[in-house]
Amino acid sequence: MPRGPLMIIGGAEDKVRKPTILKHFVALSGGRDARIAVIPTASSLGREVVDVYDALFTKFGAAGVDAVRPESREEAHDPVLVKALDEATGIFMTGGNQLKLSSIVCGTPVGDAIRRAHERGAVVAGTSAGASIQSSHMVAFGVGGSTPKQRMTQVAGGLGLVGTAVIDQHFDQRNRYGRLLMIVAQSPQLLGIGVDEDTCGLVEDVDGEQVLRVIGKGAVTIFDGTRMVSNAHEATRSSPLLASGVVFHTLPEGTVFNLATRALVPQEPSIQPEDADELAEASRDLRQLARDIAAADATPAAIRRRLKLRRGSSPQTPDPDQGADA
Repeated sequence: MPRGPLMIIGGAEDKVRKPTILKHFVALSGGRDARIAVIPTASSLGREVVDVYDALFTKFGAAGVDAVRPESREEAHDPVLVKALDEATGIFMTGGNQLKLSSIVCGTPVGDAIRRAHERGAVVAGTSAGASIQSSHMVAFGVGGSTPKQRMTQVAGGLGLVGTAVIDQHFDQRNRYGRLLMIVAQSPQLLGIGVDEDTCGLVEDVDGEQVLRVIGKGAVTIFDGTRMVSNAHEATRSSPLLASGVVFHTLPEGTVFNLATRALVPQEPSIQPEDADELAEASRDLRQLARDIAAADATPAAIRRRLKLRRGSSPQTPDPDQGADA
């Protein structure tokens, strides 16, 4: 059985006007058969955060929503919580303090249950902190800024659902380019993935490789340091870092990127419905023109008259060239 989809959400996903991402999560989780476990451990809010997602997921058709909230590593050993995760078709991790989430979940039976769910085909989604924990390495905390500087952020271990990568969120809105690039400069083998707000990187297995497709109104930014040159090993204190030769990708909605090969996946150009209608009408006009030519009835006036009739225009007004068709 292929591994389940991952939904890496950059935070502040639309919950009211156009909740595309959350609706997609429920659909992937099974729609009316979806059993969703919400993990709000990162959040400082109480039951309220679960109530919000419970109401939304139920509204979108989910059969049931359970709260799985360990508040300590000891609670993360609770077999009742593990059972809820083992029975879930979709797991959703909320935002909040990502270091709290990783320190309580990673390396515990709850963390193992999340990984098992992914392996058996369930959907694992997370927003903000819940997005960061899905990678092998994650931003624990740090400051914003566009210039990578030594020591501007700390890294912690994640669940490793996305291998050899580090994920950051609220990316463009909080100017987190510098801190993600700092991590890549220090560990060039890691693929840096930054996700904007109300944006999702949907990761699915395609022929054994993880492929990311972008959903939402923002973009996913990727830093590939495979061939980069950096002075991170010798930079001191908070000095700016050298980061040369980094491959930079900005991926808007609909873009597909292979995380294994670190390359863009070419896509067939899409046609909007209104454009498709216009092309169909043009095709009909060309076919009629061919018939007119074959019938030796292809004077300019005759052709224009037929086009007006097909488009619903009245032919009552004489054409300046109409006399030629007498």
